[in-house]
Amino acid sequence: MTTDSQITAAPQRRPLAARIGRIAFLVIAAIVAVAVAVAVFLVWTIQRSFPQTEGTLELDGLKSSVAVQRDARGIPTITADSTHDLFFAEGFVHAQDRFFEMDFRRHVTAGRVSEMFGESQVGTDSFLRTLGWRDVADAEVAAMDETTLGYYQAYADGVNAYLASHSGAELSLEYAVIGMQNADYAPEPWTPADSVAWLKAMAWDLRTNVEDETERALLAGELAASGSDAAETRTTIDELYPGYPFDENPVIVPKISSVPEADTDADAAAFTPGSGSEAQAASATIDWQTASDVVEAASLLVGDVGEGIGSNSWVVSGALTESGLPLLSNDPHLGAALPSVWYQVQLKCSKVTDSCPFDVGGFSFSGLPGIVIGHNQQVAWGFTNLTTDVTDLYIEKIDGDQYWRDGALVPLEERTETIKVAGGDDVTLKVRSTVHGPIISGLVDDFTALADDPGAALAAGGAASVPAEEGAEYAVSLRWTALDPGTASTAIFALATAKDFEDFRKAASLFDVPAQNLIYADTEGNIGYQAPGRLPIRGAGDGWMPQPGWDSAYDWSGFIPFEDLPVSYNPASRYIVTANNAIVTDDYEHFLSKDWDYGYRAARIAHLIERRSATAPLTAQDMREIQMDSEMWIGKQLTAAFVDVEVSGAGPKAAVELLRGWDAQNDASSAAAAFANVLWSNLVQNLFAEREPALPIDGQGRLFTVVGALLDDPSDALWTNASIDVAGMDEMLALSAEEAYAELSARQGTDVDAWNWGDLHALTLTSSTLGESGIAPIEWLFNRGPYPVSGGASVVNATGWKLGTSYATTTVPSMRMVVDLADLDASSWIHLTGASGHAFHEHYTDQTEDWASGVQQPWAFSKKAVDAATAQTLVLTPLLREG
Repeated sequence: MTTDSQITAAPQRRPLAARIGRIAFLVIAAIVAVAVAVAVFLVWTIQRSFPQTEGTLELDGLKSSVAVQRDARGIPTITADSTHDLFFAEGFVHAQDRFFEMDFRRHVTAGRVSEMFGESQVGTDSFLRTLGWRDVADAEVAAMDETTLGYYQAYADGVNAYLASHSGAELSLEYAVIGMQNADYAPEPWTPADSVAWLKAMAWDLRTNVEDETERALLAGELAASGSDAAETRTTIDELYPGYPFDENPVIVPKISSVPEADTDADAAAFTPGSGSEAQAASATIDWQTASDVVEAASLLVGDVGEGIGSNSWVVSGALTESGLPLLSNDPHLGAALPSVWYQVQLKCSKVTDSCPFDVGGFSFSGLPGIVIGHNQQVAWGFTNLTTDVTDLYIEKIDGDQYWRDGALVPLEERTETIKVAGGDDVTLKVRSTVHGPIISGLVDDFTALADDPGAALAAGGAASVPAEEGAEYAVSLRWTALDPGTASTAIFALATAKDFEDFRKAASLFDVPAQNLIYADTEGNIGYQAPGRLPIRGAGDGWMPQPGWDSAYDWSGFIPFEDLPVSYNPASRYIVTANNAIVTDDYEHFLSKDWDYGYRAARIAHLIERRSATAPLTAQDMREIQMDSEMWIGKQLTAAFVDVEVSGAGPKAAVELLRGWDAQNDASSAAAAFANVLWSNLVQNLFAEREPALPIDGQGRLFTVVGALLDDPSDALWTNASIDVAGMDEMLALSAEEAYAELSARQGTDVDAWNWGDLHALTLTSSTLGESGIAPIEWLFNRGPYPVSGGASVVNATGWKLGTSYATTTVPSMRMVVDLADLDASSWIHLTGASGHAFHEHYTDQTEDWASGVQQPWAFSKKAVDAATAQTLVLTPLLREG
């Protein structure tokens, strides 16, 4: 017998589903807890590098207090009592916002990227060490005057003051990532040469025609191999690389002023492009850093000279403006970068005196003291790439450790470089040079191919054929103005303190590399232009093709004297436009280049200035709208060409109808623009790339000229291409339209009205380092986008893309500014990304959407306006030492 007290109840088991649910809950809770911990750690890691922008900081090295006022976009205005403190503070602020970018750049310019990222960068480092940028920068620093060196040293001291209290991930999130594979890496102290070397990188970015020269040389060899003789080869190359269309597009300086006097010659009257042409009539109705070669890899690290590199700038006289004083506009076109290459900043002496003369605002480069483009109290200035030919390739005849010069052997210059590699062994590099410069074949595939077979290129260029000697060895060397020490690092400060055109020209005379068009305006109502730069005087050759290095007749004999360079002051046209177009006509006494941009942007800007000013006085808003103009010149030509072309299929016919009603504007929302650009891409590939040998399809401005001439000549043999079974212009156009419809409908659907150019042409902002790591989570940390954009290649709103590769935007108006000389506070500015280089910071990409839509932000300059715009103030004070 049992009692209740002796009975033990059996445990009640929960249902299986409940138990599984509890287990799942616990697992999820654990995962969430880990995720939260990881997120907290990640947020902490990210935010610990964000800079202090309010309150007070004591810094060792300052002499007096400095105010750093930031506006709502994080753009700093720095006010100091002395130049030392001003540039010290600029270095500190640059380091706060952009130190990783600065550190990476100096490793690039010194050929030391392998120290950060390992053996994948040895090839690029070898090429950059061969060029020797850092050695040139060291020489420029050694030659600086005491005052300028003081600016650079003060800047370096400010950077180092920031490094003194920050390290690793406290400097930037990138260092936390790098530390996972390169734990021993730590930044070195900053030096003046680190700053100066970046100007060499910008010169590389704007190096103009070395790729064109190489491309023509290799094409000459391919044409010769296919059976063309030297004359036929040269004829083909001339057709593919036509001369500048002087009869259609403007030059910058129609009449050169030898002294800064007003130019009232009637020959300098306003330019009206293409009047009466058929096209004008039509328009009224219509693994990380992967690269194919070392030059491309260097361009990924520094800046790509590809489609769209250039710039627009123009200045209009007060005679054309509502205020009666000038307006100046500038938008340099560079490779898209994250963070942007530019950093907005204002540098102000608390009292402007001879000893502290700066009151200037504009765009700087992080890592470089001063302002590169902008304005002071009296003067505004802008830059575009001069596009003059400052690089030449020489074919050197090598014999062991010697080379031939005028019938005699002379020794090669040699030096040895050691490349340190993170996680690997050191690499020893032997650099060889001739009187012309470093030997670059053996490092770069294209240059090596040219050295292997240089005869056709020399013959097509008009030089004597290479002697056919058994066992002869040839190499390619590079002559480039940027490989000689210069004075551009000094010019920056001279521009910032210029008070009139005479001061401006003196500053321009120092701005030797990279060669730039400089435009000018002042508060007295004057406008002007000066071509500066170290521009070579050539011997027997013109640099259009490689030249024989063994004959000194082809050497440079010097440089064009500054007083002979093109200049214009208050021209009769009442405006000046520069857009990488030809500076002067071919009757100028010195050879400058054959590889200008072909002038379609310049012509359009000039046309819009004339048309708008004929209707009403110009305003700053007019300038901003012109900067966003997206009219595609070749689009008008195609619209006219398709009037009588028949295509097959309902879809292609509907697409061609879009084209016929198009206004030629590459608006982001435009379906017709999407079709026109895809049609253009297919047409170019069918005309040139789908051949044996394939013909080059880079440089859309050049191709506008080539294809425009073909459209005027239906009998041209290029309209027939047996490789794709096409005979004649109409067949070529019809096939290209049908292929374009098929391509675009596959990308965006068959409803032609739903197509849009902005998504097809979108811009993805990619970090120049970890953004192409090949590791998706890391790329997510640093990259942003895509952003739909308008514009296109060789249009005023110059968002470049690469034919035959992708429609995605690769080159951009890296910044836009409009300076109003009647009221500097009414000026406006924007750039591609934001003030900060820190991923996830509020100012990392906070300007991008405005940039994409063409909105510019107010540019407060006066003390009253700066104070009103200030959102945060940081006071930097000298470190007080006990005793």
